[in-house]
Formats: sequence, structure tokens, C-alpha cells
Amino acid sequence: MSKLTNWMDRVLYPHHGDNWDDRCFRDEILSLLNRDWTILDLGAGAGIVPQMNFRGRVVRVCGVDPDPRVVTNSYIDEGHVGVGEQLPYSDTMFDLVFADNVLEHLVDPVRVFSEVARTLKPGGYFVAKTPNRRHYVSAIARATPHRFHEWVNVRRGRHREDSFRTLYRANTPNAIRQHAAAAGLTVERTMLREGRPEYLRGSAVTYAAGWMYERLVNGVPGMSAFRVLLIAIMRKPHASGQMVEQRRAA
Repeated sequence: MSKLTNWMDRVLYPHHGDNWDDRCFRDEILSLLNRDWTILDLGAGAGIVPQMNFRGRVVRVCGVDPDPRVVTNSYIDEGHVGVGEQLPYSDTMFDLVFADNVLEHLVDPVRVFSEVARTLKPGGYFVAKTPNRRHYVSAIARATPHRFHEWVNVRRGRHREDSFRTLYRANTPNAIRQHAAAAGLTVERTMLREGRPEYLRGSAVTYAAGWMYERLVNGVPGMSAFRVLLIAIMRKPHASGQMVEQRRAA
């Protein structure tokens, strides 16, 4: 980072910091949490994103990831090596499952969504954050080889082993609705947000281009579909009798 780009940070995004997207996601999760819940971090990994630390805020935090480092993840109470297509947990175990930057890697989203639905209690939440397929970052990622993504992550202070291949099969609001419906989940809402252009802060010229893009998608009606951050809040339906009572009460 140059002095000029640091100055642009202070002037253009004075209230942004590193991991602004994860802070947005954390706020959405915290707005749902109850202290007596058991929750699952789907794709917990080694525990490298501090915003995804919910230990002490609920009864128990479980985590699953194909990375064996998940068993030493300090942000969870219990870690299992596993995959989303076959979660190593019993039915109706969790009140909430969250996935931070996982959906873009899924080979079979419906199968993963179905496993999440199986392990959720009736009325439980599945909350996911993922890049929007329509954003330029995703477009560049699809057009470049995986080793380029590894190089970018290393430049941003990440380890090479924390880079995973991306497929973007569940990365638009419509795609998420389709996969959720097939798995028996209901999409309560989706959000698209754009903030500081993290991947373009390497030079003042690219930073300026990213800032103009951010102004465009946040300021022009109809352009919100091209924002970078996609957050989806899904829910497993209650038992039919409970749903009827809820509708009557409303």
C-alpha cells in the first residue's frame, strides 16, 4: 500500500476497515442469535477470520471443514473434518448454520443445502455470505487460473492453502432461491452490498476505478444487482401446525 492509497482509504472510506464484509456478515448473524442455541460454522477452516468467532455467545459452536486444521480452530468448541455434502451431525441438531465464503466453492449446492436442512431444527436459520457472481471480482476469478487466486491471497496476507477453487453455482439471489427451494428451505431475504474495493487497492489508478464502480452500483437505480457482497438468510420451516398458528397470530 502506498501513501496515496492510504490517503484514499482515509478520505473515501473513513468508516471502512479490513474485513468490512465479514463485519457486515457478523452483524446479521448476531441479530439472530440466542444464547441457548447450538450453531454450526460450515467451512470453519483454521479459524482465520476473527469476525466469525461466536464462542461464548451461544451454548456451543461446532465447526466442519475438509481442512484438518479445523480440529484446532480456537473459534469453535468442537471441530470435525468433513464436507458439506455429508455433515457428520445428527438430524435437527442446530439452531443456526452459517457459511462464510463457502457457497462459491460448492460442486453440488442442492446436496449441501439439503444436509444443512437435515441438521437444522424446525425454524432454524441458514445464513450465508458469498461473492455475487455478477460482480467484476467474480468475473475475473472465473477467467483466471487458480494459481492466480493463490498469488492474490498471498499478497493479501493469506496462506496459499487457504485458497480454494471457485465454481459460482450458488452465487446469485435467484440461484440461492432455487437451491434452497429444492432443499426444503425458505429464503427470508437476500442482501447485496458494495463497499471499499479491496482487490483494487494495489495502486491509486485501480483504486479510483473501483471507487467509481462502487459509486455507480450504490447510487444508480437498477445497478444493485452488480454489488459484490451477497448475504442470504434462509430458514427451515416449522412444523405445519406451528406455521398455521403463526399465520393466525399475524
